[in-house]
Amino acid sequence: MGETVLVTGGGGFLGRRLIEMLLEEDPSRTVRFLARGRYPEVEALGAVGLQVDLRDADKLREAVRGCDVVHHVASKAGYWGPREEFASINVDGTRNVIEACKVEGVTRLVYTSTPSVIGYEHDAQGIEEAPYPSSWESAYGETKAEAERLVLAANGAEVAGGKRLATVSLRPHLIIGPRDNNLLPRVVERARQGRLMIVGDGTNKVDITYVDNAAGAHLDAQRALTGPDAPCAGKAYFISNDEPVVLWDWVNDFLPRVGVPKVTRSIGLGTASTLGGAMEWAWRTFGLSGEPRMTKFLAAALAKSHWYSMAPARRDFGYQVRVPMAEGTARTAAWFKEAGAA
Repeated sequence: MGETVLVTGGGGFLGRRLIEMLLEEDPSRTVRFLARGRYPEVEALGAVGLQVDLRDADKLREAVRGCDVVHHVASKAGYWGPREEFASINVDGTRNVIEACKVEGVTRLVYTSTPSVIGYEHDAQGIEEAPYPSSWESAYGETKAEAERLVLAANGAEVAGGKRLATVSLRPHLIIGPRDNNLLPRVVERARQGRLMIVGDGTNKVDITYVDNAAGAHLDAQRALTGPDAPCAGKAYFISNDEPVVLWDWVNDFLPRVGVPKVTRSIGLGTASTLGGAMEWAWRTFGLSGEPRMTKFLAAALAKSHWYSMAPARRDFGYQVRVPMAEGTARTAAWFKEAGAA
């Protein structure tokens, strides 16, 4: 019998693809996944679905029991919302995952982080690493950074059975691909409604990650995480397709593929940031529902360059780009049209 692997957030975009690839790579594996709802289509792959909230420490321990590896993919994402909710899921939930691993003798923990932990206030161009900022423009980035710190600090911790825990954190950037239910669908819908504008001068370069590469990085890291002294243990790594693109050129190439006109209107970063700050104030002051169309965090993310070196990931755990950018973009556009998302 093969190893037993647990994936939190297994009903989500990345989590589901990770489950598929885990089972494709080794059909003898037992794969469990956590989600707050039922996902029969994921269970049909051969995975065991468990309805567990990360904030329920007792049920989480039961779910982790008997596992060799945990991939902690689940989180609350987004650029707007109550900080308390982000913290309870991203920080408290992650703390519960770590404690469950310790008590139940799990020796490998792969954490799904995000480049948002270092923020987008400054351009990042081909960097291998960067310090955490002193403050964040979003509760998402702040709470994911706090959770990442917890995961990395847990590397080498003693677990049940006299063994030690090995941890690693992966930061995939702007994941695209079939079944994306968040990032690109929102971009496309805004463009269709004529509400999308180029922020900044339109020349900023960013990394994009096709979902197979994001999931594949988890497999590569799991394989290399042989113990707390492994080259990748206790460290964080940016993950991408390693083919940075000019963001707005890429968007304007993608939109016509799915039957949506290109974006032509633009707004300066300073104006967008000021507008975002005003909207944030209004939403907080008057308790408005939904989310503001612009925030200071979103303005910077859309206007600044943020792309990263894959050299550390290749060197320390053999990260491989499985699907190149052109193919990943084409597959994503084809799914949009087929699924009627476009």
